[in-house]
Amino acid sequence: MSSRHDLFLAFVLHRREYGNTSLLLEILGAGQGRCAAIAKGARRPRQTASALLQPFQPLWLAMTGRGEVRTLTVVEEAGAPLRLQGASLLAGFYLNELLLRMLARHDPHDALFVFYQSTLSHLAEDGDLETPLRHFECRLLAELGYGLRLDRVVDDGAPVAAEAVYVYERERGPCRPSASALGPRVSGATLLALAHDQPLADEQRREARALLRHVLEPHLGDRPLKSRELYRRWFATEPIDEK
Repeated sequence: MSSRHDLFLAFVLHRREYGNTSLLLEILGAGQGRCAAIAKGARRPRQTASALLQPFQPLWLAMTGRGEVRTLTVVEEAGAPLRLQGASLLAGFYLNELLLRMLARHDPHDALFVFYQSTLSHLAEDGDLETPLRHFECRLLAELGYGLRLDRVVDDGAPVAAEAVYVYERERGPCRPSASALGPRVSGATLLALAHDQPLADEQRREARALLRHVLEPHLGDRPLKSRELYRRWFATEPIDEK
């Protein structure tokens, strides 16, 4: 039997049916990282677990087992679900896909967990979606050892100037424009806003989107992100990470 100290705060990243009555889940947990777990019997009649085991619902969970896939023993509500709708819902799905593609299982990233929770709260406020998404992408890359160089020029180590324009090379960082520099053009103001977690103005959002898409591409594999496909289908336009 699980005790209260076995519980950990968690979010469901993905769920699918498993067997006749169970669910197979991908979870992001505090102190746990990304992990897979089975919720046995969660789809049986009169079971409440299935309604709770949804993305964007804060949960208290406990698990048993030591293999690649654990078994849930406790599922409790840890707060009200974050009300994401429309574009903010798809932005939340995009965050979940990034984590599923980029995080190894059973590798705790507690600072990233806290930032994920904070980012979902920002998305639920129904305001600017792009600034929290770009800052989350930067934080995710930094947590995994791929942090962006944002405040120093590669060529000579000089500080990035807000009024200057640079070419961002994926493996190096911001370079002064030249025939040999390959990558998206981005203003120093955009780089500094990303470096200091500041809000992004309209043109900065476009530049930051192109920059992060360029940097994330090799980490996401060849399969298209489903959240991007859904965005195109629902809104008949380009998603907020590639417009």
